[in-house]
Amino acid sequence: MNDLHEALRDDVRMLGDSLGQTIEKHLGKKFLEKIERVRKLAKAGRHGTEKDRDNLLTELKGLSEDEMLPVARGFTQFLNLANIAEEHHRVRRHQEICDLEAADSYVQLLKRLKKEGIGVTQIQQTLAEMQVDLVLTAHPTEVNRRTLIQKYDAITDCLRGLDRGESEQHRLKELISQIWHTNEIRQVRPTPIDEAKWGFAVIENSLWEAVPTFLKRLDEQTHAILGQGLPLDCSPIRFSSWMGGDRDGNPNVTAVVTEEVLMLSRWMAADLYVRDIDVLRAELSMYNCNQELRQRVGDAPEPYRQLLGEVRDSLVCTQRWIKERLDQESEVSSVLCPMLTPDKLLEPLMLCHRSLVECGMEIIAEGPLEDIIRRVGCFGMTLVRLDIRQSSDRHAQVFEEISQFYGLGSYIHWTEEGRQAFLLKELQSKRPLIPRGWHPSPEVQEVLDTCKVVAEADPASLGSYVISMASHPSDVLSVILLLREMGISHDMRVVPLFETLDDLDSARDCVDALLSVPWYKQYTHGHQEVMIGYSDSSKDAGQLAAAWGQFKAQEALTELCQAHDVHLTLFHGRGGTVGRGGGPSHTAILAQPPGSVDRSLRVTEQGEMIRFKFGIPELAVRNLELYTGAVLAATLSPEPSPKNVWRDQMEKMAETGLQAYRSVVRHDAQFVPYFRAVTPEQELSKLPLGSRPAKRKADGGVESLRAIPWIFAWTQIRLMLPAWLGSDTALEAAVRNNELPLLHDMYAKWPFFRSYVDMLEMVLAKSDTRLTEYYESRLVSDELKVLGSSLRHRLSVAVEKVLDIKQRKELLVDNPVIQQSIDVRNPYIDPLHFLQAELLYRDRNHPDQRLEQALMVTMAGISAGMRNTG
Repeated sequence: MNDLHEALRDDVRMLGDSLGQTIEKHLGKKFLEKIERVRKLAKAGRHGTEKDRDNLLTELKGLSEDEMLPVARGFTQFLNLANIAEEHHRVRRHQEICDLEAADSYVQLLKRLKKEGIGVTQIQQTLAEMQVDLVLTAHPTEVNRRTLIQKYDAITDCLRGLDRGESEQHRLKELISQIWHTNEIRQVRPTPIDEAKWGFAVIENSLWEAVPTFLKRLDEQTHAILGQGLPLDCSPIRFSSWMGGDRDGNPNVTAVVTEEVLMLSRWMAADLYVRDIDVLRAELSMYNCNQELRQRVGDAPEPYRQLLGEVRDSLVCTQRWIKERLDQESEVSSVLCPMLTPDKLLEPLMLCHRSLVECGMEIIAEGPLEDIIRRVGCFGMTLVRLDIRQSSDRHAQVFEEISQFYGLGSYIHWTEEGRQAFLLKELQSKRPLIPRGWHPSPEVQEVLDTCKVVAEADPASLGSYVISMASHPSDVLSVILLLREMGISHDMRVVPLFETLDDLDSARDCVDALLSVPWYKQYTHGHQEVMIGYSDSSKDAGQLAAAWGQFKAQEALTELCQAHDVHLTLFHGRGGTVGRGGGPSHTAILAQPPGSVDRSLRVTEQGEMIRFKFGIPELAVRNLELYTGAVLAATLSPEPSPKNVWRDQMEKMAETGLQAYRSVVRHDAQFVPYFRAVTPEQELSKLPLGSRPAKRKADGGVESLRAIPWIFAWTQIRLMLPAWLGSDTALEAAVRNNELPLLHDMYAKWPFFRSYVDMLEMVLAKSDTRLTEYYESRLVSDELKVLGSSLRHRLSVAVEKVLDIKQRKELLVDNPVIQQSIDVRNPYIDPLHFLQAELLYRDRNHPDQRLEQALMVTMAGISAGMRNTG
């Protein structure tokens, strides 16, 4: 494919022309000509000579402080518009190509499973039992403001209209003008409540429509291939959220915030159902009904409308009750709210459905009524289930203060056996643990307040309680004890999160110790959930060692839970980038150890990836189908276990990669000064991405930097270091030891290794050492440039070894769509890189508010061009 699809080219050109007209009207023809000159020089610089590149640099260095910002804004908004056009084109391409014939389609999977001899009943049962939980998180990777996202969505609607032959040009120009005259950068950080509302908006604007469409297609295709469909209320995919519940390192997420988000989620669900019921009442004007419905509504001339009117009244009552709670009114309605459970909403809907079918009106039953029933199956009455996440040391602090109060010594200095014995004794005690007249520290009081909110919440509104930095059984037992002390009435899932490489290596022993405690095993009700952290393990050990550590941990946990006769659900804490476990979701699922995906899976969907995957209904349907198909395939037809010789090779490469990675990141004295000089890491804190601080500790160094800004900083300068450092040395050593034929075999036959190499290839294709070198020339001392030169050389080695393994001469020759996307964007991202380096230089030497604003815009623009931040 030498050229972009003509329709996409036309859309990009049209949007770009409209942006140019807006800029010209605002800043004049001469300024537009300046931007156009920069664009042409960037294109020439990318494909031409060194002189062309120098001309571009001369042009950019000649910009005044006042010109920097609008030039950065021009290129940033063009990249955002290009992204919109590309996403719309992806939808258009899927509509033009028969999805049913695609190799990864659900239909082809069902045919393959039948061919492999897997029975219809087994496939049906697996689909009915499947629980895929997509957990929406507010990790600070979404650069764009919500107000701009809404305008971008409106542009997508205009592009759809143009495809239908409608006149949308004026509206497009209006929207682009609105975007241009709106600040790209938030003036203040979003609150956790803002983040939760953004998550709800994604559901309202896209997933609310996508889910019933997806489930109906799933039912129709299953029926076509297997001869049987799915129950109406069956939903293999559900949604949870961390927005308003993830307090790990985020002091802005308090018990009060969590309680408000739980209420807002319920209110939003009720509001969406009210709108649906209004539409349904307009549709169901029929007079004929079965005896069951007639007995319910009496002699009402329009029985369906009569019953649905009662449903609507109940939903409105629910909203009123929630609003009183949110407004903290002194007198909350004493009337028991009748719509707090999905069953109470489903019962009248299913009654209407039975009546329509029995009266010969099946075609009417299959319309909006079935859409609502399917939504209830997916979203319930809470829209999402809220996870709670807190660090293990915060729970330990509670017991430290309690043990000191009772004169029992120091809890944190007890042995692990001592802690477990104390916690188990208290868990089985009939007396309260929390002392009267005790005045804990504010930090401990906040933990207790959170546990109280959780204890008082409807169990249906809650997901899991995730403990970060969990490494001992006592970390889990302590949370259960705190929840019970606060009066929880159900056994909430309490999930250890294993993040560092050491934690991954010891995960099996920790869970084994837990499941060996009879009291705890009974508490699990035969189901254990464990979360695997991708971000922090990669930051700790490098991508290669972390990926292998994650694989081994999942493998060991799978075998362990089978031995304990406990069902395991693995919760994958993936990010959007390769350095944080990102990549195509279905590929990642199929690359998991055999048996580790057994009907259930939880996975985080983070930041801008939520919008890219689920922001448009058609794309959301496609991604939901991919998730469902991958989990079904991994459950019923898993790949065989890797050969021992492959495992030995991975073990050797992982150890080599680990040492190589840590020798730079931890042990090279120049690394931290180089990192802080060449990347915008320190300036990143000025970018109000999310409610959570960029660092766990305000005065901490690189080790305290969160995984997202760690990735963000390297992505901005296109070195992409977290995704490949260590892999270069490990792969080079393997090739030098004549192990390349073995690597070819692993790539051809082992999905885990193939997925790893393909993801590495993609991130290497996005890297650009020439750009990194320019950052160094402007920002780094001569002494530190030695390290920079070494890192750039190592990146080239990584490229060379990936090509050797794939037996190709260029990167991404097997994936021309991604290659084309990168090539098209580069000339528009290049000016932002050069501008950013110049802005960093000027701002560090002569701070200026105008420069800071322009600098933040370049960060947003590069993120848009690269299609991710962290």
